[in-house]
Amino acid sequence: MARALALAESALYLTSPNPRVGCVLVNSDGVVIGEGHTQKTGEAHAEVMAIRDATTKGHITAGLISKGTTAYVTLEPCSHQGRTGACSAALIQIGIAKVMASSSDPNPLVAGRGFAALRAAGIEVNVGDGADQAHELNIGFMKRMTTGLPWVRMKAAVSLDGMTALPNGQSQWITGEAARIDGHKWRARACAILTGIGTVLTDDPILDVRHVATERQPTLVLVDSTLDVPLKAKIFQTEILKKPRLIWIYCASQDTKKAKALEALGATVICLPNPSGKVDLAAMLRDLGERQINELHVEAGFKLNGSFWREGLVDELLLYQSAQLMGAGQGIANLGTFENLTDTPKLRYHSIDLVGDDLRITSRLNSK
Repeated sequence: MARALALAESALYLTSPNPRVGCVLVNSDGVVIGEGHTQKTGEAHAEVMAIRDATTKGHITAGLISKGTTAYVTLEPCSHQGRTGACSAALIQIGIAKVMASSSDPNPLVAGRGFAALRAAGIEVNVGDGADQAHELNIGFMKRMTTGLPWVRMKAAVSLDGMTALPNGQSQWITGEAARIDGHKWRARACAILTGIGTVLTDDPILDVRHVATERQPTLVLVDSTLDVPLKAKIFQTEILKKPRLIWIYCASQDTKKAKALEALGATVICLPNPSGKVDLAAMLRDLGERQINELHVEAGFKLNGSFWREGLVDELLLYQSAQLMGAGQGIANLGTFENLTDTPKLRYHSIDLVGDDLRITSRLNSK
C-alpha cells in the first residue's frame, strides 16, 4: 500500500479533476507483478494501468492473472462507465482474488458500488489501510464530492511580525528561492489559482507554474467586480506560458463590450453579483465546484483575503514565514476589528516544515 500511495502522489500534478490514485498488483508469492497510477482526464485509471503493466510483463495470460493475486489500490475502484470503463469490472474480469483499498470513493456515481460489485463477484475486499494519506492526496476531490465546493487553500508569504508587504506595496521577495519554488508545487497541484483585480493592477503577475515540471497549467480565476483588468495584462500573454490554460473572470456588473474583448482573448466571463455590488464569493465557489475544481489556490491581496475569511470560505492557510521583521505594512487579510478573542478565526497547526531559510506552516480551521 505504501508503494500504491507513492504512485498516487507521483500523479499529483496530472489527474485533476480526477482523484490521484495508485494501484499495485501482488501475486500469491508477495511479488509485485504490475503497478500504475491514474493518468490525465480521459485516459486510463490506476487499476487499468497496473493491469497493462502486468500484461506487458507476461503475468496475464488468456485474459487472466495468476491465482491469488491481490490489488492494492488507494481509492475504491470505480463502478461506472465514464470517460473510461469501470475499474471494478476490469479487476473482476482478470480474476483478482482480493482488493485492499485505502478508502471508499464519495463520488455519488461510485459510493460503495465498486466494493459491492467486487464482493458480488466473490472478491475479498478490505478497506482502511493508508486512509489518511489517501485523503490528503485527494482532499479537494473528497470535499467537492461531499459538499459540491472546492477545498480553498490560501497562500501568503509573511515576515516574523506578520507583514506581507511594506506600506508602499513592496513584497519581492519576503521569502527565499526555495520557498518560492515550493509555492509553485502547491500551485501545480491545484485545479485553479485565484487572485483579485488589485493584485493584477499592482503587480501584473503571470500566476502560472514555472518552477516545477507539470503536464498542465491550472485554470486562472480572477475576481474583478467591474472588469477593470487591462487587456494587455500578463495573464493574457499566452506566449509566456509553457502550457495553455483557461481563464475565468468573475464580475458583478458585466460591461458587455469589455466582456466580449476579454472573451476574444480566450477568457470566460461569469457575472455573479452580491447585494453589495461585489462578486458573490460563496456563489463563485459553488460555480467552481460545478466546473470540477477540487483545490482552489488563493494568492490575493489583504482585501480579497479578508473577504474570504469574513465569509468563512477558507479551509487551509499555507504560510511561508521569513526570519525578518518588517514593521508597519500590510497584513495577510483585512479582517476588521474584533471586540472579543472568542470571535476571531480559530485554526490548528497541520504541519510545520523548514523550506530553505523559511518556515512553511499549514493551518486548518478547527472544523476541518
